[in-house]
Amino acid sequence: MFEFDSFHVLFAAAGAAIIASYWLPRFFSGREPAAAPVLIALGLVAFAWLPGMPEAVDPLENPRIWEVTAELAVIIGLFGVGLRIDTLFGHGLWKPTLRLLLIGMPVTIIALSLFGWWAAGMTLAGSLLLGAVLSPTDPVLAGDVQVGPPLEGGEHPVRYALTTEAGLNDGLAFPFVHLGVLVATAGALSTGLATEWVLRDLLYRVVVGGVAGAGAGWLLGQIMFDWPRGNTLSKTQSGVVAFAGVIFTYGITELLEGYGFIAAFVAGLALRREESQDHFHERLHSFSEALEHTLTAVLLVALGAAIPGLLPYLDWPHAMIGLALIFLIRPIAGWFSLVGAGLKTRERATVAFFGIRGIGSIYYLAYASHHVELVDEGALWATVAFTIVVSAIVHGLSAGVAVSRATGEEEAPR
Repeated sequence: MFEFDSFHVLFAAAGAAIIASYWLPRFFSGREPAAAPVLIALGLVAFAWLPGMPEAVDPLENPRIWEVTAELAVIIGLFGVGLRIDTLFGHGLWKPTLRLLLIGMPVTIIALSLFGWWAAGMTLAGSLLLGAVLSPTDPVLAGDVQVGPPLEGGEHPVRYALTTEAGLNDGLAFPFVHLGVLVATAGALSTGLATEWVLRDLLYRVVVGGVAGAGAGWLLGQIMFDWPRGNTLSKTQSGVVAFAGVIFTYGITELLEGYGFIAAFVAGLALRREESQDHFHERLHSFSEALEHTLTAVLLVALGAAIPGLLPYLDWPHAMIGLALIFLIRPIAGWFSLVGAGLKTRERATVAFFGIRGIGSIYYLAYASHHVELVDEGALWATVAFTIVVSAIVHGLSAGVAVSRATGEEEAPR
């Protein structure tokens, strides 16, 4: 007797949506397809009309599933981004990145918080949390704007700035997420609370994340390339070491109360310095890239499936927050933070505009909802989902052409 198990329907629909998202665009374009908007759209189509399916992926009911899946996707993505970077030192190389992180990111968080308070009447804790959640750019969805894989080069200042910004701001958003959670728990921001936040969340955890990541990356380099002599892991084809390395790094750092996202990126950077011309780095990157794309595809399909359940919470004020971030706040904050960074006008405009939002925002909101009772949680999820959808469409469909023009690269069909 035939039986329709909803779990099997879930598998079949998700698989079909992911395959179609990467396959169908090839009938219309010779470029590598921007799969993110298609994954979301087909997730909506595949699941919206199946009984019980949207509820199964409802982030309001099951935030823990979203948190764990997004967490894995982000840490693997950050590790892979670290492995991508061939050149670590150079005159003015990090200036745009540091300006985006130290000026652009805090300004974005403050502007978003004020806009959320003004436009949607959000509480201090809610608006601050939303600003922190939406502040990081995405290390996975930004593939079209990043530097090339290991040993490939292509490290134009525009790509370098966008890559390194995405590699670090996921971790640097965490202090502000913690601040939002602290304010939501305490009900107000006091001097004692602010001091505790600065010493623990802003200083200690950032430093521990960087140091632990550098140490773990160095240790992984010794294991892969030096120990034991004559029979190292680099002589194998085992890319699974990349996955093992990143979860080891992340776990150790979190046990030390540091930021695992920062550690994952720094570990990738440190590992890349070991035997930097060895082609084993390419295999590690390819394996980690496949894992991150798989997890991201599942999350984007699930996001599409969750849209029907989140739409009732989305009103114009909350939609305006997402639109303001993408078309106003990020471009302006990015443009002014890059003053004196050594970029030409078109390069500066491109870096300022392409602050792609994605999986990191999903993780941070799921993390916050798991740790504190949020006011208007449905509206927060709807705002984040809407922002990611708009970013996927606007940035995903324009990034390849815009960045290629800004960098002077040839637009060749792939």
